[in-house]
Amino acid sequence: MGSVPAVDLDRLVADAREGVPRAVGRLISLVEDGSPRLRELAAALAPHTGRARVVGLTGSPGVGKSTTTSALVTALRADGRRVGVLAVDPSSPFSGGALLGDRVRMGEHATDPGVFIRSMATRGHLGGLAAATPQALRVLDAAGCDVVLVETVGVGQSEVEVVALADTTVVLLAPGMGDGVQAAKAGILEVADVFAVNKADRDGADATVRELQHMMSLNRREVGGPSWRPPVVRTVASAGTGIDDLVTALDDHRAWMADHDRLGEGPRRRARAEIEAIALADLRARIRELSGRLGSGSALGELAGRVVAGELDPYAAADEVVSSVRG
Repeated sequence: MGSVPAVDLDRLVADAREGVPRAVGRLISLVEDGSPRLRELAAALAPHTGRARVVGLTGSPGVGKSTTTSALVTALRADGRRVGVLAVDPSSPFSGGALLGDRVRMGEHATDPGVFIRSMATRGHLGGLAAATPQALRVLDAAGCDVVLVETVGVGQSEVEVVALADTTVVLLAPGMGDGVQAAKAGILEVADVFAVNKADRDGADATVRELQHMMSLNRREVGGPSWRPPVVRTVASAGTGIDDLVTALDDHRAWMADHDRLGEGPRRRARAEIEAIALADLRARIRELSGRLGSGSALGELAGRVVAGELDPYAAADEVVSSVRG
């Protein structure tokens, strides 16, 4: 997707603001491909962002994240809201590609002009999200989405990166999967703003709800002012059962944030995470450039040799590398 003429980029941004799916898709592709014009694109999008509400959905594999996301899209569209979906799929460790099955499972929304669904591959990025997710969020925000649903890859206990991006984080669990124990281990009591016990028509759903409520009662604390108590919602996403209650819980959380003057926390958290990621990526690129320029037999190799020999500690060596990068 590389570079495109400036007029094309301007046109793409203008078309994306009008909600043209092809333009939105091309802009996200530029982001994913690391276009050399990302800075220009970010500057063009900046005045048109800051309105979308970001809802993150995470949970173990098999709890029904994609089905729940699709059901949420249906409910939000019925309420007249424009919806964007960023569904993150794992990349193949061999080809770097991804199945991108979430788009297939949400095919019922494909012809709805008020919905934009994009599957993104992690491309080796850890934390449950793709590295390009923050910039893709900006594209969907500028494209006029009222709500953007971000579904994490769900490969274990590390999908907490979504918290840095979401205004509201939904943690999905299902009965009979040992999720209650995993909740305690992974510390998701601190991650969740809303719990959804999906597949609640199965045996064990009541026990899962009780366990969650019990753990939250033990974890209640009022540090730095009043705290939100995450509700536990029962859903059967495949049948659409309980989805309206889930939407209500999301809206209740947003109302609580507004009442306690915390609506700005999510956007500021996203901006901090994005700034830090960009700065670190730039620093890594400069270090790689320095490594290539100096080679293993020059200054960088000498620093490594001195660390191995015990003549220099790694922090002092890193300071020298940073000084070289700054220079």
